[in-house]
Amino acid sequence: MALYKVEICGVNTSKLPLLKNEEKEALFEKIKEGDMEAREQYIKGNLRLVLSVIKRFPNSNENADDLFQIGCIGLIKAIDNFDASMNVKFSTYAVPMIIGEIRRFLRDNNSIRVSRSLRDTAYKAIYAKETLTKKNLKEPTVQEISQEIGISKEDIVFALDAIQSPVSLYDPVYSEGGDTLYVMDQISDKKNKEENWVEHMSLTEAMKRLNERENYIIRLRFFEGKTQMEVAEEIGISQAQVSRLEKGALRTMKAYLTA
Repeated sequence: MALYKVEICGVNTSKLPLLKNEEKEALFEKIKEGDMEAREQYIKGNLRLVLSVIKRFPNSNENADDLFQIGCIGLIKAIDNFDASMNVKFSTYAVPMIIGEIRRFLRDNNSIRVSRSLRDTAYKAIYAKETLTKKNLKEPTVQEISQEIGISKEDIVFALDAIQSPVSLYDPVYSEGGDTLYVMDQISDKKNKEENWVEHMSLTEAMKRLNERENYIIRLRFFEGKTQMEVAEEIGISQAQVSRLEKGALRTMKAYLTA
């Protein structure tokens, strides 16, 4: 895949604008007020972000133009759903969404073909899920998605399962500041609530060695079974920061327990 050409999708990549933080903040305020021109300017000002992401797929046989267009869809979704009040950098929020959009595209175009009708059902379900989540501020049930799009629960589950591809829990998802986030970091671990070793050992003294934020993160992750993304949203920092703090806290606890 040629990623070094100057023009992608008719866009001269060497002349893409680069927005300053103050410009981004000002534009985003206008976007929240419904200013479509500001939205277009914000999109153009972040196209370099899409370029940086598609360079992470050097082994893909897909055309760079196609990946760029798909990445732009992820960028637009990120802009439309970004909440500046969460005190998270836009790039931190947008990159995983862009990567996810490209991975869905690559998955749907791999050698294991899924029928068009199944993909359509899956995409309708995914769109309905995102819409209902945004509207009700909670993840909808399959029944609610079924009622929203008028398709049976069984067909929805089958379609969603059909477009999935096996991944390793240790597959990297995103890196920021030298910290790599893996698939396993984004999965709620029910075992942490029921059978995990932390419930079979006396951790009271070990957790006293942590500061207030580290203590809170460990409780959310290992006692309430929340994902790193959920913890990040709750305390208003990036997922990479949660990962870094969690690892440091576990090292501190392990050092105490094995001393």
